[in-house]
Amino acid sequence: MRSESEMMKLILDVAKNDKRIRLVTLEGSRANKNVPRDKFQDFDISYFVTDIDSFKSSDEWLNQFGQRILMQKPEDMELFPPELGNWFSYLMLFADDNKIDLTLIPIDELEQYLSESDGLIKLLLDKDSKINKKIDPNDEKYHIKKPSAREFDDCCNEFWMVSTYVVKGLARKEILFAIDHLNEIARPNLLRMMAWNIGIETDFSLSVGKNYKYIQTYLDINDWEKLLNTYAENSYENMWQSLFDCYDLFRKYSKLVAHRLSYDYPDYDEQITGYTEKIFHSFRKNH
Repeated sequence: MRSESEMMKLILDVAKNDKRIRLVTLEGSRANKNVPRDKFQDFDISYFVTDIDSFKSSDEWLNQFGQRILMQKPEDMELFPPELGNWFSYLMLFADDNKIDLTLIPIDELEQYLSESDGLIKLLLDKDSKINKKIDPNDEKYHIKKPSAREFDDCCNEFWMVSTYVVKGLARKEILFAIDHLNEIARPNLLRMMAWNIGIETDFSLSVGKNYKYIQTYLDINDWEKLLNTYAENSYENMWQSLFDCYDLFRKYSKLVAHRLSYDYPDYDEQITGYTEKIFHSFRKNH
């Protein structure tokens, strides 16, 4: 596997040797000093170019990055509509396991790029001295934000309301319906509440990462294991237990957040829990 230094040299050499490429930036986890380094990190690279259509006319120029085993061009797909406007990206996985996510951006859209940036930018090459200010990559945009009282209440309301859809799906023996509502809406609000509590404990000074991937670091081992148990969804018995474990965790963390921020804790927790237990006992009796 090519090393990080080898990959970075290659990425820069390609840019230096192509007069159409005027500026290069690094984004994502490799630009974030707070993220542990490992071999699975993508190289999130942007090339700011002239004549972008000349790059898009053929993929042969990409061969200099190495042997690809898979490439995706999101802006050239029909099933998934493009989202980058005039920008064009190549997601490339190579035979040596390295991965480059390369985005081509018209050089005249540099200001738009900078204004819409998430802060995780490292300038690698600037042939024309287009950027005359120092850029320090930071992940502050991703730090846990203190919720308002309304946001806290909305999170509670959404969690408990959507939980009733999970209950309904299980009662009807529509397990995929139940799984989808637990995975897509209910549990994400549990994770949000847990993150808010972590934010309170750390003075809202950090991020728990995309998809909450670093949240384990800040959780009690028992709560972490219970959270993992909520992903056991391959039977109705497991789904019911997953739902009840979500209830326990959400109740614990929402009460902590409410207490620490002096917010009102909603009374429908007890009512929805009672409703769920009633439906659950009926389900067990009939199945």
